[in-house]
Amino acid sequence: MDLSLDPDFFAVLTGSYRRRLGAALVPEGADAAWLYGQAPFVVLAHDGGADPRFVYANRAAQACFGYDRDALVGLPSRLSAEAPERAERQRLLDAVARDGFTRGYRGLRIAKGGRRFWIEQAIVWQLDRDGVSVGQAATFSEWRDA
Repeated sequence: MDLSLDPDFFAVLTGSYRRRLGAALVPEGADAAWLYGQAPFVVLAHDGGADPRFVYANRAAQACFGYDRDALVGLPSRLSAEAPERAERQRLLDAVARDGFTRGYRGLRIAKGGRRFWIEQAIVWQLDRDGVSVGQAATFSEWRDA
């Protein structure tokens, strides 16, 4: 299912962000189309499975990671980090599951073509629908080649 422009998933992303962080993810009046196609920051989300898979990646995320939507959505999210970095990434996700969110995260990631890059000042938060956890999401606007 394509969640790119889905208003219900947009409500989950933005509502969870507001509840967890007490702030708005998007500017007043922005909608799912703006977040997907025009936002100047990355937003990614994965499901809550045992080996979470990306379910959402806006255009900024696609450009950052070097994948088109069809290749990025469905990809196990662990593959966004190289094997040596995956334990650190998992500690982050466990902390977010426990605490609801984290901000100021910095981590090494890998793009489709093998380019390594640092994400800077990321916010990662727990997604919930009607109080039930449905995954996690991340946003950041700073990244640089490693």
